[in-house]
Amino acid sequence: MSEVQAKVNKKGFLELEGEVIELLPNATFKVQLDNQQEIFAHLAGKMRMYKIRILPGDRVVIEISPYDMSKGRIIFRK
Repeated sequence: MSEVQAKVNKKGFLELEGEVIELLPNATFKVQLDNQQEIFAHLAGKMRMYKIRILPGDRVVIEISPYDMSKGRIIFRK
């Protein structure tokens, strides 16, 4: 099994990659990370502003606070 690459950005958040597995109401998504952990994530403001669409199966980069690892923010779609 490959190791999960987590980067820490300049704001102190962890950046991880995952795959969207389910769409939920209010621009919320269930995302499965590369380490098989499932978390809830919402769209970042810039992605809402530019109307970036996210569908199940999309690979995304998520920003997670080190204090609450169960929620995150989608900051990039691959």
